[in-house]
Amino acid sequence: MKFQSKPIEEHAEVPLADDGQWEALVSHFRGRAPFQHAVAEGGNACYVLSVQRRSNPHSSSRLSEIVGLVEAQGDRIVGQQVLTLLRPDPRTLLRSGVAERVGEQARSAGADMLVLDAELSPSQTRNLEDVTGLPICDREAVILNVFERHATTARARIQVEIAHLEYLRPRIRGIGLNMDQQAGGLMRARGPGETASELLARRLDSRLADLRRRLAHLKRADRAQRKHREGCARVVLVGYTNAGKTSLMNGLTSAGLSARDRPFETLDTTSRSLSRHGGDVLLSDTVGFIRRLPERLFASFESTLAEACEASLLLLVVDVSDPEVEQHVATTTGVLEKLGAAGIPRLVVFNKRDRVEQEPEAAWLSDVAAEHPHVLLSSRDEDAVAGLRQRILAAVRGHHEVREVFVPYPQGHVTSEIYAGCRVLESRAVPHGTQFRIEGEPHVVKAIAASLRKGRR
Repeated sequence: MKFQSKPIEEHAEVPLADDGQWEALVSHFRGRAPFQHAVAEGGNACYVLSVQRRSNPHSSSRLSEIVGLVEAQGDRIVGQQVLTLLRPDPRTLLRSGVAERVGEQARSAGADMLVLDAELSPSQTRNLEDVTGLPICDREAVILNVFERHATTARARIQVEIAHLEYLRPRIRGIGLNMDQQAGGLMRARGPGETASELLARRLDSRLADLRRRLAHLKRADRAQRKHREGCARVVLVGYTNAGKTSLMNGLTSAGLSARDRPFETLDTTSRSLSRHGGDVLLSDTVGFIRRLPERLFASFESTLAEACEASLLLLVVDVSDPEVEQHVATTTGVLEKLGAAGIPRLVVFNKRDRVEQEPEAAWLSDVAAEHPHVLLSSRDEDAVAGLRQRILAAVRGHHEVREVFVPYPQGHVTSEIYAGCRVLESRAVPHGTQFRIEGEPHVVKAIAASLRKGRR
């Protein structure tokens, strides 16, 4: 099947496919999508439109969310508005008259890009660009841009690039390349050959296959790493983006992680020991959730989010000062259900207590927490965070087993198993070995005892 495209005369600056300029092709396409930020100092000048199907009491907070995402992708806001649509137009989402008016308002405000807080199909994006005369960036593109800017590790970059290319793949038709740029055939027979759009699609598919192989390799390495942590109790921080999970992790573990006040600051799972006396309890910070998280990103980050499925306890962190706090809890709960982690015990942490003028009522907190245990605090309150740490340790260690074990000197390798999987309450040198008093998961303590018995045979 041939891709449709605009005439070559309209896009004389586009490099020819047979020049071998793959990077230039992708760069041009990414600019059309649009995925080039900071085209000028201070980024693109964006006019933001929050599109809603019906009147919503939280329309201002949802507008603030998309504005925050646009700013996080490095662009500046020159105008913003909320638009309620009773009947979306299948061609442009907005009706033609509304789209023309919005385009005029955006250009009058000095915008060089129109951002919609909605998911647009490739054809809707092209039609809106034709009507408004401005490049269009939808919600999914904005979130992908923010993820791309914050991806620092190899895993995060691969995951984001996979989602990015999957988003670009069906939008190749709008790039505007000549359909007969290459000659094909054998010997001297020359036919139309492979079109530029087909070439780009094939190269994107090849790149996607390579990235998926690399991600699968990283997943195998992760499984091996998790196997070494089987003896540790896992506590995982989950919650809506910008709820303060990383700040809370820094307070609980002195991790020193970046916790700037912007969406998706954390993309990779980071683990630190929660216990001051051994690594038997690990605390992990995960990527934040958001309403209408693009399915592509969820699929790419599913292996990262899977940390939550292996937890002994989930810390569901909530920004109690946000007007949409109940919706944020519902979004987080929905993602946990999708991951298969809904049945794991959880402790709801209502964070940012210092930002509310009036302290919420206990009945309301209990209702939002869905009867799960909960605590109200500020991650800046050291005493409250220290109290939370003790509560977490008590919760995960409530079913631990305490046992005295003797490790003979010839079985020194068992000492490594003890420190890796248990909390050492006491150790002392005795004739012919070391006497330990340990605390840990029953199956780990049992495995250590079995290793000692095996060594004595």
